[in-house]
This record gives sequence, structure tokens and C-alpha cells, in this order.
Amino acid sequence: MTRDRPRILVVGCGAIGGTVSAALLYQDHDVTLLTRNEGIAQAINDQGLRTHGELKLGTVAATAVTKIADGTPPFDFALLATQPPQVEDAARDVAPHLKDGGSMVVFQNGLCEERVADIVGARRVAGAIVAWGASMIEAGVYDRTSAGGFTLGRIEGAPGGDPQLQQLALLLEAIGPVTFSDNLLGARWSKLAINCAISSLGTIGGDRLGALLRKRFVRRLALEIMTETVRVAHAENVLLQKVSGTLDLNWIALTDAERKAKLGSPSLLAKHTLLLAVGTRYRRLRSSMLNAIERGREPAIDFLNGEVVTRGDRHGIPTPINSATRDMVYRIAAGEVGSSHQTLRRMFDATRAQPPSATAAG
Repeated sequence: MTRDRPRILVVGCGAIGGTVSAALLYQDHDVTLLTRNEGIAQAINDQGLRTHGELKLGTVAATAVTKIADGTPPFDFALLATQPPQVEDAARDVAPHLKDGGSMVVFQNGLCEERVADIVGARRVAGAIVAWGASMIEAGVYDRTSAGGFTLGRIEGAPGGDPQLQQLALLLEAIGPVTFSDNLLGARWSKLAINCAISSLGTIGGDRLGALLRKRFVRRLALEIMTETVRVAHAENVLLQKVSGTLDLNWIALTDAERKAKLGSPSLLAKHTLLLAVGTRYRRLRSSMLNAIERGREPAIDFLNGEVVTRGDRHGIPTPINSATRDMVYRIAAGEVGSSHQTLRRMFDATRAQPPSATAAG
């Protein structure tokens, strides 16, 4: 691996890929952008990467390709920033262009490291958990909606003695602070619990996070989604890790008493207050899954709530709220219903009508 100037391939030029590419190119790194979307490629080639919001870089000159040309020198890092449904195809496509000692870096939400490891081997896969938000307003235009950094790790091996992860951290610090985890799976499951709530409810509600989490019933749905996810993680023998060092999913998960309690319960009130704070901090966050649906793409719901439902079934753990959320996202993608606060409220009311054994009390 070339240590002074590693060759970086960014696969996917949506919100995360475009934002990461702009920051790396601004720092004069050797970056190649790959997108299968010809419209996005043309916009980037004609007008550069245009950045707004937290990433105050203006316009960054860039070149995007839709195919890696024959004879292109191999890459030290392939940063996988596609939507989750495309991650396995992306990994297969770029694997021949990765150096023997290179790494694929998984930026997707969900548990995608395992899928990529089946293609290139676990030792060549690194995970980068993204703790900030961004949107692609239009082709080539990127709005970073919140500050934050990354958690890096591998599904095999500890990061402490890994020079490649150390080099990757130096690259990503152009975007935000980097921490290392020797429990990547635990960190991923904790982030999965959050994304199953925030991204999926944002898709159904059709609004930014701040506006949604001001509503009590949305916070309740989020707490129930996270509770089901935590219970499945425990059944998978996963040791959950705090998100950004502070957000403890084991604490956030509702106890049986809290599921029956009214809002006046001190512990339940504390959890609602925490979600209000999250909504304030990430108030401008808009679901990338909703953006994908609006562009006619397949939603990544099976990689989020669908993953929880599938693994919950395997362990005999009911996951009715995650199941209802998954089904509603598919209805929205099919055009049967629209994204709105009213759609989210109807889903909430429908889950209250289920038998107590199937879902939490209202």
C-alpha cells in the first residue's frame, strides 16, 4: 500500500459519497468517483461537487466515471457509499480493482460488512459508521445537515495494531473526528437500532427529524422500534456499544414497566427527553431512504427493520413495530400511500389496535 498518497475509489455519489469525496478532494487526495448514474456523473463533471450546510467547501472540482477503465492502477481503499441494496453488486464490481493489501470500507447503514466479507474476505473489510447526516439536494449538490465523524473497526481483528485503519482514519478526519472500536458488530447493532427508528420513520413521515420527533407518538414508535432491535441483538449475543460514546441503547430500550407506564413515569420521560434532544441536534436530517424512493430506487428497508424482523423470527422474538414499519415503507415505495405525518399517525394507531401480546401498550 502506498502510504504517502493512497489511491481512493469512492463508489456511489449520493449524499454520503459526494460529501466524503468533496472533503477528500479539497485536501488534495487521489480520489476517483464511481457512479452508475449517468446524470449524477455528468452534473459532477460539468459543475463539480457543490457543497452546502455544515461542509463549507463551496464547489470542489471533480471527475466522476460510470465505469473503471481497463488499465486503471489498483486502489488502496474502495469506499462503498451506495445504498445498501446495491452494496454487494458494487463490491463484486470493484473487487478486481482493489490492491492485494487494500480494504473495502463499508459506509452503509445496517449490517453490510458481513455481506461484503462473503465477497472479498473479512480481513479486507473495514466498517466506517457514519455519525453525521447529509442530503443530495439535486445531482452533484450536497447539503451536510449535521456535524459528526466516524467509528472505524473490522469484523475480524482489533484496530489498534492495524496500520491501514490508522491511515484511513487520517483520511477521514478531513470530514470529522474518528474513533476506533474493537467491537464493530456491537457498534453496528446500536446504530442499526437508531436507523431503524430515525431513517424508517423519517421515510414514512416525509419530514425532517426535528419536526417528527417533536411529536410524542413518533418518539413512542422510535422507542418501541429500538427496544425490539435491542432484544434481537441480545438474542444474537451482541454486546451493544454506546453510539458516539454516550447514547446507550441498553438504557434506551423500554422495560416491561415502561411499556405499560404513562408519560408521567420519570424514566419514560427521560427517554422521551433524550429523543427530543436528538431531534434538536439532527433537526435538519432527512431520510436517505426517502430520497432513494423519490428517485425511483429500491428502499433499503430490508437492511434495517427487515433485518430485525428476519432475525427476530429466527429467535422467536416478536417484532411487530419493526414489521409494521417495514410494510409501510414498501407501501410508500409502491405508491399505495404517501409519506406524511398523517400516514405515520395511522400506522401508530394501527399498532395500538393489535393485541397486547403482539405490541406495546400505547
